Amino acid sequence: MPLKADPNFGGTHQDGSISSRYCSYCYRDGRFVNPEMTIDDMREHIIARLGERGYPRFVARFFTLGLEKLDRWR
Repeated sequence: MPLKADPNFGGTHQDGSISSRYCSYCYRDGRFVNPEMTIDDMREHIIARLGERGYPRFVARFFTLGLEKLDRWR
């Protein structure tokens, strides 16, 4: 999720400060919420969530391009 769209403006570090890299759905208290999640799992999660909001699957897949460039999966 883009941080500007995050209702909490980002996840939190262990000290409670806001993360400038990870959203609040993925990162809390200095840890990933789902550390076992793979990039393919995330891709399917995004597609499913956008599908629930009425996005066609091909459009939802477009939003997953570039996931491999994010720090979490480098």
